[in-house]
Amino acid sequence: MNNKYKIIILGITIVIIFILFLRVLNSDKTYQPNQMIGKKIPEFILENLLNKNPKLDSNILSGKDFAVLNIWASWCIPCRIEHPFLMDLKNKNQIDIIGLNYKDESGNAKNFLKKYGNPFSLIGVDKKGEVAIQLGAYGVPETYVLKKGKIIFKHIGPLNEDTVNKILELQNK
Repeated sequence: MNNKYKIIILGITIVIIFILFLRVLNSDKTYQPNQMIGKKIPEFILENLLNKNPKLDSNILSGKDFAVLNIWASWCIPCRIEHPFLMDLKNKNQIDIIGLNYKDESGNAKNFLKKYGNPFSLIGVDKKGEVAIQLGAYGVPETYVLKKGKIIFKHIGPLNEDTVNKILELQNK
């Protein structure tokens, strides 16, 4: 093959590789935390933190008209900040709150609940964080509002008064 053709092929190859690199560098890599809004809760079955039965599974959540799913851990400082808001949602507003204990030691989680109170009607143990990943979570705390098994709202970070008001508003819709 002639040297002239080799240079042309090499030049075209370099241009194609350069274009591919540019496209990858300029593509949108932003994580979309609301990608699960409007979708059904993924299927899962988890051990219950406090009892052997019932286990927490997606069918339980799908069967509820309205529920709040909160991902939390005893080692999570923001979870301590939001805990009084969860207690108020349960005690004052009678909202069904399901807990998802994330990558935590069971003994530490139980001690956390003894110390601060238990706002959860059921708590699943997500030891490896797999269910949280299926939900699209990337940290704790995160809170999901569910209506008939579909995620209608997601809050990243600790709950506050505004978020509680938003949850109450969604409950009344």
